[in-house]
Amino acid sequence: MSDFKIFCFGFGQVAKNFIKKIKSKNINYKLSVTSRDESGIRKFENKDYQSFKFNEQDYDENLIKDLEEAEYILISIAPKKGKDIVIKNFGDKFNNPKLKWITYLSATSVYGNHDGKWVDEKSETKPTSNSGTERLEAEKDWLRLHEQYNCPVQIFRLSGIYSNQYNILNRLKSGEAKIVNKKNHFFSRIHVEDIANVLYQSLDRLKKGEVYNISDDRPASNEEVIAYGVKLLGIKKPGILKINDIQSEMLKNFYNDSKKVSNKKMKNFFKLDLKFPSYIEGLNYINDNSI
Repeated sequence: MSDFKIFCFGFGQVAKNFIKKIKSKNINYKLSVTSRDESGIRKFENKDYQSFKFNEQDYDENLIKDLEEAEYILISIAPKKGKDIVIKNFGDKFNNPKLKWITYLSATSVYGNHDGKWVDEKSETKPTSNSGTERLEAEKDWLRLHEQYNCPVQIFRLSGIYSNQYNILNRLKSGEAKIVNKKNHFFSRIHVEDIANVLYQSLDRLKKGEVYNISDDRPASNEEVIAYGVKLLGIKKPGILKINDIQSEMLKNFYNDSKKVSNKKMKNFFKLDLKFPSYIEGLNYINDNSI
């Protein structure tokens, strides 16, 4: 695999780790991305790339040329006001025979609450939050686009993302973390490097129109993960926060939903061994490699 033409709608931590993975495999690539900032040439991993301004109001029309030349497209922009702004502005550009791979990053919030039971890709989607509802509608729009143009779309439903920079250990150190003691509350997570590994693996294993949960092997409660973090750091447990005292709407929505997300389809199809199969391996690695 060489000379990839990659276009990323949004260039956050998932997209950046994906590009790092591609570079680590010594693949030549041309990278274009979108950002809310003004257009310009930027540098990432010692390589220049083109960033185009794109938001819900307007965009740099110069991006269209790069989009039409792209073979691999990653979409990590969340819907805005209930609409997927990539499809809204550029839907017809996906009717392009050059396209080999289109991945839309969704979220497991589309499942809503399943009272702590396991969910897989065939489970009922009944989102309880506005963001979950919007994500589900965006998924449907991408699958409709696939059916309309037979373009190579796949959907990744991401569990809670953590990384070497953003994780419970750092929140414990800063005093931000609190124990939310809610019975039977489970959630799943995934390290950003494992997301990048699955994305890379899918480059030559894509099956059009498929949906995959991207999650590790071990769903757990907030209290369980914090207890392990406290043990690693050798600090006191943080205080307990009651559900009714949570100020953040996003955090309240998070605790409304309880589910264990199955990753069997992902692992079976992509023949993948996770680098961090649970929060234990992930937090051990972060703790051992923190500066």
